Amino acid sequence: MLAMSFELRAWLPATQQRIERLLADRMDLIAVRTPTRLAEAMRYSLLDGGKRLRPALCLAFADALGGGGKAAEDAACALECIHTYSLIHDDLPAMDDDELRRGRPTSHKVFGEALAILAGDALLTEAFWLVTTGPAAEAPARAMMASELAVAAGAGGMVGGQVLDIADDRPAAQEYLMQLHRLKTGALLKAACRLGVLAAKGSAEALAAADRYGEDLGLAFQIADDVLDVTSTAEALGKPVKADSAAGRFTFPAVVGLEASKKLAHDLIVRARQAVLTVEPTPGVLAALAEYSVERTR
Repeated sequence: MLAMSFELRAWLPATQQRIERLLADRMDLIAVRTPTRLAEAMRYSLLDGGKRLRPALCLAFADALGGGGKAAEDAACALECIHTYSLIHDDLPAMDDDELRRGRPTSHKVFGEALAILAGDALLTEAFWLVTTGPAAEAPARAMMASELAVAAGAGGMVGGQVLDIADDRPAAQEYLMQLHRLKTGALLKAACRLGVLAAKGSAEALAAADRYGEDLGLAFQIADDVLDVTSTAEALGKPVKADSAAGRFTFPAVVGLEASKKLAHDLIVRARQAVLTVEPTPGVLAALAEYSVERTR
């Protein structure tokens, strides 16, 4: 285990509760102009809990730089909308064909495939409404945040990584896995860090630190997911385990071994913590979140 001086046990639940309130407020605004059944499907997936790591990272970076106000809160909610859309679509029969997510039936099991697809589509597009809507004085920063989100979620980011993940000719190669996960999982996690800096109008040095930290944390997070898929249970994770191996997909433990995977994740987090010292000279919430990303149990 990595050494950690900041205590997350108080900060993380409080921040998760803050994020739940923000998401509920934004969903209420969206629901006013949304067909009832669609709003119900969106709420079902968006407000069902989870780690909320992406919005937490966004808010943590903004707070470390003096706070980003409503722009940071909107960006945090937009990140979670995009993440939730990706989970809804990942669970579909054409993708991972999963029946459980966070211990509950997946969206398509409750609402049917068509409405699940549309709920995901709606969450994706509403994310950009959230991040671009604000006072005129915030328009330049919000435009930059929207661009960051689009790149992270799009063809050269999360969607591109998903394509690499489902490829029939996916090789058993560490380099391929690293590219896949830097896109599929890492791109949005890195964007979360960068959006926090942009919302707080941070310096170029802070943005570069967020970039390096997010890059390493994002890959470490996915390696930890692969490890949990091997070592944990469906009851503990709230979703099926060993699904990748059952589908014939290679994971880090399968390619480099379980212990080597744990060491790689550890080394990445050491680098992430080092990168963020310019933003957080004394190890605090950012260092602790980096460790949490690999030490978590779900």
